[in-house]
Amino acid sequence: MEHNLHVELKKYFGFNKFKGLQESVIKSLLDKNDTFVIMPTGGGKSLCYQLPALIKEGTAIVVSPLIALMKNQVDSLRFISNETSVAHVLNSSLNKSEIDKVKMDISLGKTKLLYMAPESLSKESNIEFLKKQNISFMAVDEAHCISEWGHDFRPDYRNLRNILDKLDKKIPIIGLTATATEKVQEDIIKNLKISGANTFKASFNRPNLYYEVRTKDDNVEKDIIKYIKNNIGKSGIIYCLSRKKVEEIASLLQVNQINALPYHAGLDSKTRAKHQDMFLMENVDVIVATIAFGMGIDKPDVRFVIHHDIPKSIESYYQETGRAGRDGGEGNCIAYYAYKDIEKLEKFMSGKPVAEQEIGHALLQEMVSYAETSISRRKFILHYFGEEFDNKTGEGGMLDDNMKHPKPQSEAKSDVLNIIKIINQTKEIYKSKDLVDILIGKENALIKSHSIIKSRLFGVGKDKPNEYWMALIRQCIVALLLKKDIETYGIVKISEIGLKFLNTPVSFMMTKDHHHKNQSNKISFTKNLNVSGDDILLKMLKNLRKDIAQKLNIPPFVIFQDPSLNDMTVKYPTSISEMSNIYGVGEGKSKKYGPDFIELISNYVNENNITIEEDVVVKSTGTNSTLKLYIIQSIDRKLPLEDIASAKSLDMIDFIKEMEVIVYSGTKLNIKYWIDYLFDEDQQDELNEYFMESESDDLTLAIEEFDGEYEEEDLRLYRIKFLSEIAN
Repeated sequence: MEHNLHVELKKYFGFNKFKGLQESVIKSLLDKNDTFVIMPTGGGKSLCYQLPALIKEGTAIVVSPLIALMKNQVDSLRFISNETSVAHVLNSSLNKSEIDKVKMDISLGKTKLLYMAPESLSKESNIEFLKKQNISFMAVDEAHCISEWGHDFRPDYRNLRNILDKLDKKIPIIGLTATATEKVQEDIIKNLKISGANTFKASFNRPNLYYEVRTKDDNVEKDIIKYIKNNIGKSGIIYCLSRKKVEEIASLLQVNQINALPYHAGLDSKTRAKHQDMFLMENVDVIVATIAFGMGIDKPDVRFVIHHDIPKSIESYYQETGRAGRDGGEGNCIAYYAYKDIEKLEKFMSGKPVAEQEIGHALLQEMVSYAETSISRRKFILHYFGEEFDNKTGEGGMLDDNMKHPKPQSEAKSDVLNIIKIINQTKEIYKSKDLVDILIGKENALIKSHSIIKSRLFGVGKDKPNEYWMALIRQCIVALLLKKDIETYGIVKISEIGLKFLNTPVSFMMTKDHHHKNQSNKISFTKNLNVSGDDILLKMLKNLRKDIAQKLNIPPFVIFQDPSLNDMTVKYPTSISEMSNIYGVGEGKSKKYGPDFIELISNYVNENNITIEEDVVVKSTGTNSTLKLYIIQSIDRKLPLEDIASAKSLDMIDFIKEMEVIVYSGTKLNIKYWIDYLFDEDQQDELNEYFMESESDDLTLAIEEFDGEYEEEDLRLYRIKFLSEIAN
């Protein structure tokens, strides 16, 4: 039966024309062909099976992983047709009478789309029922869930083919995914047994999205608040990896007058649905969420997607950022990156089966490569999905931080040649990490077992660091000189272009990689503030600090630390309350030492006609103040420090950090009882003398001075005692 698809499209959905590949996909399915669709988020995947289901005789089974996603689609289909029976969900949340109603509607031929999770579909009672029904086709949405190489693997998805065989019907299958590398595509087709499927792959380029990676340091929350306040009234999503972090960030935003709500699987379904609806209805500007949020959420005017934590894979990242700017308007995608987060994710994998760990590590390394690369981020993402992109001619070519602020380049022809020669000589058996070891001359068990260590190429690149070679291999892969094998994931092979390069080397300009310093690993009060302040004022403040220190006969750092002075040169505090908001100062220090500094800064501001920009003052949620109070009270009671830390589920390092913050902001902590327990009198005299005479409180200098006699933890504890007694 011939269908006028444009008429049907207008009738059911009100659109005059199809988007991209939609029409071809629908024709393939109406002709009863197995069909495989790879289409990015926002490309209109759902319509590819919704329209054929509405047109065809019988009921289409739609397999979907999320209840929220099913509900969303069922509601919109019922709205279109004004018939509740047109689409149903069949899952465990329904009671018996509701299930009977659904089955009745299907039996009467009223239901065109039946949404089911694979777990519900595999129930024998449901299989027996569906055997007797007229099934038009099966749509497998979010088909990447089938693959272990997908970012959201669900074991139940791998059973779909068996279920279909049980139904004993030769019904066509349409598999749809918004994110699939070659490996995942191969896995989906193999598992669903649709090797002869018509495959449709749309471009993955989202030309309106701007990609940026920022170093994640201790200022990350402040940076996010600043960004949102500069984009007030715009819709955005902030992704975090843990529920705890979602709640923390959502509370912090609310305290800072930002209209935000949390969303994660730990909330009950009513609350989740309410928060989702409030976001869709624009009653709330920002949703802070885990990855549980967003699948199937079609809000076209999301203007920013911020990743507080880096995701586990490029697929996840692509899908989550794909929720921005679906209307073709502004869409800013900002990810905060610190390698420490990667290490955390690797720890989470440690209990899993070895094969799963290997896959997880490989996917994570791709994410690291994305964060650290200095080439076009768009080009990097598209290459990952098997799509070539030219920044000069491609849409959105300049929309990322690396293209806006290009890094320096250097000629690397001979280094590229050495890499290709090693891969060629070793018969293409090594992964990137092993190739780097060969280049720098580092032996490992795998390399030892091969003859490469006798080659003149072994150690040819030992004059350059590991990071350089890792970055160069990555850039060779993106430039298509090298490729990663699909079957043996991670093994680097030479492409045809690479073989041409081997025979006839040409210029290869390598872009210097980002070096994201992991600021978070440093103790909070000695960090470098990422700001360029007023150098003249800084010099004046340091001189004032020195004068006061000499009068009081104490080291200058006891009064205010360097990061605090730096912050003053950016914010120009001219009152006690403004001084209290300076980094590492607090109310106590502000009152004690602040007046002289305030006077100097006020005079400087007036003399130089400086206009002070209103900075974002980030208010605390109060959780920290509760912890602070608990620590002060517990120390007053002279409780063992280990017990105080464990009562708040803190390890000793994090607990010391909390004490440092308290002391550096001007509050006294009398830990003498604990210091007396740790050190004898002579040791205390020695340490006291050191800190009194030291120009800096930098512990690396103290460790050098004492030549490893004291552990870092012990030195930090003594410094807390010293500052409490001398400064506060």
